[in-house]
Amino acid sequence: MISGLDPRVLVVAETDERIGALCRGLDSLGWRTMTARSGAGAVAALSDFQLEAAILDAEHPEIGALPEALRRAAGARRLPVIALGPRAADLSGGPFDLTMTEPPHPAQAALRIEQLVRAAIAEEEFRLRQQTFALHGATLDPGTPDPSPVRVLIAGAPDHRFIALSNTLTAAGGEVVAAPTPYTAFDYLHESAFDAAVLWGAPDHAPALSIASGMKRNTRLYHIPLALYLRSEGEINLSELYNRGFSEVAAADTPEPEAAARVLDLARTHRRHLAIRKALEGARGAGIMDPSTGLFTRHLFASHLGRVAEAASARRRPLSVCVLRVAESDTLSRARQGGWLDRAMPQIGAMVSRLVRVEDTAARLAPEVFALALPATPGPAARLAVERIAAVIGCTAFDAGPDRTPFVVEFNVGVAELMQGEGAAAVLERASADMQVQPV
Repeated sequence: MISGLDPRVLVVAETDERIGALCRGLDSLGWRTMTARSGAGAVAALSDFQLEAAILDAEHPEIGALPEALRRAAGARRLPVIALGPRAADLSGGPFDLTMTEPPHPAQAALRIEQLVRAAIAEEEFRLRQQTFALHGATLDPGTPDPSPVRVLIAGAPDHRFIALSNTLTAAGGEVVAAPTPYTAFDYLHESAFDAAVLWGAPDHAPALSIASGMKRNTRLYHIPLALYLRSEGEINLSELYNRGFSEVAAADTPEPEAAARVLDLARTHRRHLAIRKALEGARGAGIMDPSTGLFTRHLFASHLGRVAEAASARRRPLSVCVLRVAESDTLSRARQGGWLDRAMPQIGAMVSRLVRVEDTAARLAPEVFALALPATPGPAARLAVERIAAVIGCTAFDAGPDRTPFVVEFNVGVAELMQGEGAAAVLERASADMQVQPV
């Protein structure tokens, strides 16, 4: 597995003038960087280290040949490639996953790198699932993303820059819906589907933070990427914004075409993930998924977890397994007696399915026990993720029958990270043994 001291991001730049400060910021956030001055040095670095992404100075004389050379050197691991610098505007698309004309805030860069790496891992994971399904006599077609124009919600009071961004998104082929207040924003979000939402950073940020908080508490809206467009520099700690669930933060001086390109990239990635989710949901008819929840069955999960564990070890990536068991309470005991908990389990399973990332595998191990396999996720991050999922489900009230108060479901959770030389069954057993006594 990758240790905390191993470099994670390859930087290719002839000097540190443009990217040096960004590298120091990424280092401080745990995305340790290593710099190569030439293409040959970069290829050698990829041979020696399991690097997860590459940032290229767009002014580098080898910029045209670098993306293909680096991806070849990365082998089976898909390597996201980012171009950074004034010339990046002329390089958008093509072999680059992301282009930016100015060095971003380190917290923003770390988040975008994380997103690109997760997208690469999702592609690898889907291929593993195809292999697992084939062994069980089923096919898994990735399908194609919805070809219609992406839909973007823009929420906030009208402003000339915000209107300019809206016009730029429309000119680029997006369908834009404007919402002047949080109330109208939520009306639109509940009435129709969106691929991304852009929130206008009012002076106190309260409306934007309110919308973001509400979306992260809703299982249907949970994964819609959120972008915040700031009014001015230094209004709020950017690291805090990313922790609030924003996928993108555009500084006040970000040109509208670049901000629009970032939003559209997030929206298209979201659509690709929706296509994969739809393919997985379509697998219910194959007869190998849990019929009531659509999740992996116990046997299918065991088969797939073995393949995921082997891939994690081969790629030197972390893998965490989480277990969620319905916590005992007097309220739930009464709900069981009337069969109301059994009636709620399909909805609970569907919520688990919607709250995990597309690259994560969710299973139903027993009537009231669920399990998650989180690729490329260390133990502490996995615990935060499973506790967040349990908390979101805990906000939902389920029907307990006529004239009875609705009940809520809490979970005991356990987490284990795959250790070197450990098998799939052993890590699942450790996650079960880690189950907390107190519910989340």
